[in-house]
Amino acid sequence: MAIVKFGDIVRDVKINVDRANNPYEHYVAGDHMDSEDLTIHHYGSFETDDVGPAFTRIFKPGQILYGSRRTYLKKVAVADFEGICANTTFVLESKDEALFDNRLLPFIMLSDAFTRWSIAHSKGSTNPYVLFSDLADYEFDLPPIAEQKVLADKLWAAYRLKESYKKLLAATEDMVKSQFIEMFGTLDEPKVEVKKLIDVVLSSGQYGSNTSATDYQEGKPRYIRITDINDDGSLNDDIKTAEVIEDKYKLIPGDIVFARTGATVGKTYMHETGNAIYAGYLIKYQMDESKMKPAFMKAFTHSKTYYNWVANSQKIGAQPNISAAQYDKMPVLVPQIKKQEEFLTIYQQADKSGFELRKSIDAIDAVIKSLINS
Repeated sequence: MAIVKFGDIVRDVKINVDRANNPYEHYVAGDHMDSEDLTIHHYGSFETDDVGPAFTRIFKPGQILYGSRRTYLKKVAVADFEGICANTTFVLESKDEALFDNRLLPFIMLSDAFTRWSIAHSKGSTNPYVLFSDLADYEFDLPPIAEQKVLADKLWAAYRLKESYKKLLAATEDMVKSQFIEMFGTLDEPKVEVKKLIDVVLSSGQYGSNTSATDYQEGKPRYIRITDINDDGSLNDDIKTAEVIEDKYKLIPGDIVFARTGATVGKTYMHETGNAIYAGYLIKYQMDESKMKPAFMKAFTHSKTYYNWVANSQKIGAQPNISAAQYDKMPVLVPQIKKQEEFLTIYQQADKSGFELRKSIDAIDAVIKSLINS
């Protein structure tokens, strides 16, 4: 094991294209790269987009793209096609594959130690950025090339398995959304009765409490904040608690809360078990179960027709916002209870499968992080 400097084994490739004679079709911007995802899932087209003059840097398959701004986002991706990126995206590769296996490079850049270094050496506050010369001084332990190849094989095998699970999860979610449309239609072309949300709940939307949160304390109610809600409607592991306060803020099984502001606007959570209250940027509804099952309301809020309503209804000011009054008037598809139960049989089985897939993805992530951080 040898201690090496990043800049001694990694090259910052700066080959620029003549934009007046650009032979490349696609470009990759920072927004096209996903955090902690080595695959480029999105890109733009020079033919259809108005592309700024900063997009001049050529990249080739196998080279690693690194977003040098806001490096805490961990935007590291391996190119699998030729294209152009901005000069704020580094194009990196091994200087000598006989000494350093290029396949290891993206994983090293995702390590906690590398990220801490890049953040500590970033400049600026509003949109912090790092220079390659700052990254070049980062030191780490590099095993012999034979061990590198074994480690790279393991990491990429784990990553490919995780990607296959993610695709299966996406396919499962798409199947449920398609089944929902097939059975009930959309708000534009409904196959069942359409009512306002206020018609299928027991009261108007109730805003939550703005009490302060504390670190977890046993026996106190969990304080569910807007940032705690994941895309799939589950809660994250950052558990905060609060003092027991008014009963109106307590959640009971079946309660649905809607995120009303910020980047998470429109996300929902259905409470099932446990002692909990909800925060002020959330809105709570208790379903009238003679008209709509809570689980069906949860399913509706993960349908394409709901996402479309959120996109068209949010008011854009300092940040997106949907008020309780707007949610009260939100149109919902309301099939007969028997049809709701029929769909929920499919939905809950898919939800169970999705839960197991997410557990597997998290377990693989843990293995990858353990390998790269050690």
